Amino acid sequence: MSARFFAQTDETNPRGIPASPFLSKIEDFVTRDADFEDLMNKFQERIQQYKYMETSKQSSKAGLNAKIPDITKSLSMVKHLQALQDSDDVIECNYELNDTLYTKAEIAPKEAQSVFLWLGADVMLEYPLEEAHELLAEKLAAAESQLAVVGEDLEFLRENITTMEVNTARLYNWDVVRRRELREAEEKAKNLKI
Repeated sequence: MSARFFAQTDETNPRGIPASPFLSKIEDFVTRDADFEDLMNKFQERIQQYKYMETSKQSSKAGLNAKIPDITKSLSMVKHLQALQDSDDVIECNYELNDTLYTKAEIAPKEAQSVFLWLGADVMLEYPLEEAHELLAEKLAAAESQLAVVGEDLEFLRENITTMEVNTARLYNWDVVRRRELREAEEKAKNLKI
């Protein structure tokens, strides 16, 4: 039954996460002599798979939510330097050396022709202002797009977790009714023999 149930739909989301069909009639999917425990385990396994994917997507979302403001700040600073290229002003700013260590610097925007950007994994590269602007704008657009995709996946997973939980409850209720009917049939058979 379980292979038949999960093969009922070829529907997936654009990232290939399979959809779970809703069981409108349990009798259409389960035979009377089906191994209830095996079926219930398959349903629980599918729910756990969805929950694992949900946890992974939530982690990705948290990472993107932390990354986007950093990219936005860097892009804002590059834009600010580009806007002040013709100015003779000197900018005094505080910048972070370490997690809790800040220092001051004076920047002459007219002389600042490039910036150094952290690319991750302790790698820093120097970029001309224009290239830095393009790179950061691309990274920001990609991160925002990825965040939207993760949001879609999370919604899809939540819907499928709910569907599987409802299916599991319906399967359990079907088994309760089946057992009651079996018990009543056995009692009726006993009473007829007496």
